[in-house]
Amino acid sequence: MTTTSDTKLDRRITGPLLFLFILGDVLGAGIYALMGELSADVGGALWAPLVTALLLALLTAGSYAELVTKYPRAGGAAVFAERAFGRPLVSFLVGFCMLAAGITSAAGLALAFSGDYLTTFIDVPPVLAAIVFLALIACLNARGISESLKTNVVMTAIELTGLLIVIVTVAVMVGGGGGELSRVGQFPADTSPALAILGGAIVAYYSFVGFETSANVAEEIRNPSKVYPAALFGALITAGIVYAAVGIASAVALPPEELAGSSGPLLDVVAATGVAVPGWLFSAIALVAVANGALLTMIMASRLAFGMAEHGLLPAVLGRVLPHRHTPWVSIIATTVVAMGLTLVGDLATLAETVVLLLLFVFISTNVAVLVLRRDTVPYEHFRVWTAIPVLGVGSCVLLLTQQTAQVWLFAAILLTVGAVLYLVARATASGDT
Repeated sequence: MTTTSDTKLDRRITGPLLFLFILGDVLGAGIYALMGELSADVGGALWAPLVTALLLALLTAGSYAELVTKYPRAGGAAVFAERAFGRPLVSFLVGFCMLAAGITSAAGLALAFSGDYLTTFIDVPPVLAAIVFLALIACLNARGISESLKTNVVMTAIELTGLLIVIVTVAVMVGGGGGELSRVGQFPADTSPALAILGGAIVAYYSFVGFETSANVAEEIRNPSKVYPAALFGALITAGIVYAAVGIASAVALPPEELAGSSGPLLDVVAATGVAVPGWLFSAIALVAVANGALLTMIMASRLAFGMAEHGLLPAVLGRVLPHRHTPWVSIIATTVVAMGLTLVGDLATLAETVVLLLLFVFISTNVAVLVLRRDTVPYEHFRVWTAIPVLGVGSCVLLLTQQTAQVWLFAAILLTVGAVLYLVARATASGDT
């Protein structure tokens, strides 16, 4: 068993809380718009790319299960890279990729929260609403990890209820003789099913990558060697089953062309069933899903910044914690301010696609780190994944990288260049202080 006396953070995350943390992050707001995007790629076979993406995600999840239980420290992939490769620049860039992904995702979720779903209930300027929303998320984050995760339990239950409503209403529709079951195996005309599934898996993969967030709260998990693997794999498989069921239900209820043309596909699916579910109810559920995703993402970003500061990859001030709450308050403020700034940009669609590319580099780093660190032993038990799994994990990430567009590669290169410059500035500042 790992010791807990060498951490400044409270180990207050239990197994059930961790399971719901991961499940809540994976079952985020994306699924409420995902089916429309997927239907354009695979027609009615929406379940196929979702299952494929789950299997690909489980490969890299195996590597995380080994490394998190072996090195249960905040910082996640950046810490793993530092131990494996011994090069601060590599560790910084891996951590920077995660920070860019997390903060950008939170900004996008804040804008989504302040858009059409919120205007169903109140008409306020979107940017103002997004900034206030992020400030409230920061306050909850600073209050404590236990309070944040207890809030996540409620939010996860609500967003899961929304997805179950989709499944149940379509089942009622089929029971009454409606829907079209044959659509679940139909692909677009003149399309190779294998290529269609691969293309759709890239979109679907984004809905599973939230599991990486959990690595950044490792320092606050009770008995991580025992708890983390079960919670991680259990949450991913649960999410995959729910996603596949929602995909089948969506295809049965509506033809692909209607799903692809909808900005709120699940709302349209429920409406098509004829079951009396108020439209405002789904707007409320979507708001909860978005808020939950933003909360969990900002928890990850602040803990990642804290972990990198603890390892000298970011300024030491980011490692300060509140004396009684034991939460990284400087990192929370810094990541929140950056996210607020990104909401002013407005359209983050292209940047969001770039986030997927950056995450794939992070996952490659983590899969390689597992193999490199096999020679490093620790004086306590930890999870050990089959050697073939990280090898296959690297292959799956490379396969998905080959499907990215030139524009996305360009944006990723720009972001990595910015990260490299920030690292050099931080190193120069540190040298000047010594």
